[in-house]
Amino acid sequence: MTIKLPLRKARKAISSVALMAIALTTMQGCETVQTTQAGAVGVTRKQSMGVSREQVEQQSSVAYSQLRQEAGQKRTLNTDPALLARVQGIAKRLIPQVGVYRPDAVAWKWEVNVFQSDEVNAFCMAGGKIAVYTGLIQQLKITDDELAAVMGHEIAHALREHVREQQSRQQLLGVAGFGAVIGGALLGVNIDPNLAKNGLQVVFGLPNSREAEVEADDIGLELAARAGYNPKAAITLWQKMGALSGGRPPAFLSTHPSPESRAADLARMGQIVQPLYDAAIKTQPKR
Repeated sequence: MTIKLPLRKARKAISSVALMAIALTTMQGCETVQTTQAGAVGVTRKQSMGVSREQVEQQSSVAYSQLRQEAGQKRTLNTDPALLARVQGIAKRLIPQVGVYRPDAVAWKWEVNVFQSDEVNAFCMAGGKIAVYTGLIQQLKITDDELAAVMGHEIAHALREHVREQQSRQQLLGVAGFGAVIGGALLGVNIDPNLAKNGLQVVFGLPNSREAEVEADDIGLELAARAGYNPKAAITLWQKMGALSGGRPPAFLSTHPSPESRAADLARMGQIVQPLYDAAIKTQPKR
């Protein structure tokens, strides 16, 4: 039987569970790392990792190979040579900029492919495995500047190793779910571990996910600007995304910032990276 706790006891239970989870996770070998340099936009947050970088990169390599193989079998891989050249051309300009944040990332085994799908999506897996879906380009009628903002955003996730961080956090939440039972027992009540884990996900997981999205926005904006793509396009991109998605969950329960806060942040960061863009376009060939 699950008992609803008074607010003071519930807070005490959550605090006990959280402290227990943190302690157990630390014992499991969690380390604090600085995955990237600050860059012009000033991303300095340190991250706690309980999963190895090599493990995540290996997982990503296998998953990407499988995705590419399945798409090849279905004949949905790189079906439009002109579109492929467009996407790879943007990547060719973005990738050299990653050294500002991670010199080692320049030497990653980068791959860039376009997948035929109505899905409005793109991603960059750990180690530089990029995928762009045709639905993103076609449904948004995306410009090169906007596409660079998307790809820069996804590359930023890989540079910051957000997937590795998320996996580490899931380990933490898994321990927390188990710890909820013990914490409840100490208080003399029964607590549903699944409910406790979901509560911790809202308290800790989602805000951190939103933080990761902001970091990807900011770093991606700088990468695109350094590559000679207009940073103002990031705002129009997310406006298009918002118009396409329609209704959305409240920012408190969303893994993405609200459109309003995202636009404000991008406008502020756009002013910071504008000089980088101005300098870049002087050296880039006309498009």
